[in-house]
Amino acid sequence: MVERDSDAIDAIVAQWQRERPELDLEAMAILGRLGRMYQLGERAIESVFTAHGLGRGEFDVLAALRRAGEPFELNPSVLADTLMLSRAGMTSRLDRLESAGLVRRIADAGDRRAVRVALTAAGRERIDIVVAAHTRNETALLSVLSAPDRRELDRLARILLRSLEERH
Repeated sequence: MVERDSDAIDAIVAQWQRERPELDLEAMAILGRLGRMYQLGERAIESVFTAHGLGRGEFDVLAALRRAGEPFELNPSVLADTLMLSRAGMTSRLDRLESAGLVRRIADAGDRRAVRVALTAAGRERIDIVVAAHTRNETALLSVLSAPDRRELDRLARILLRSLEERH
C-alpha cells in the first residue's frame, strides 16, 4: 500500500468508517476532494479576474465575444445560451460591461429590431490581457502534476463528466 499524506477528507472518512464501517466511502473521499479542489481553485481563478476589475460573469461574456472571432459580436440570446444564463441575468451583465466601456450594443444589420453585442477596443484589450493572465494562473495551479499526470487527470475527468452529463 502506498503511503499518502492525510488531509481533512481523510479525517471525515475516518469518522464515517468508525460510525458506519459497512459503508463504501471511496466515492465520498474522491468527490469530497474534487469539491474542495473546486472551491480552492475557484478562489485562485477569481482572484485573477478581480485583479483586472472583472467578476467571473463579466469575464465569461468578454471571453465568449472574443472567442467568437471577428467582428467579436454576438446576439444577446446566443450569449445567454452559451453561458447558460437567463435573459435577465445576461442583461445585467451587459449593462455593467457597457457602462465600463467594454462592450456596446449595436443594431443588427440584418434585422433593425434586433441587437448585437460587440466588444469595444477597450473590451478586446482587456480580455486579451485577462485571458493570458488566466491561462498562466491555471497552468500554475496544475504545475504540481507532471505532464503525463495532467493528461491522465484530463482523461479521467472527461469520462466522469460524460457520465454525469448523460444523467442530466
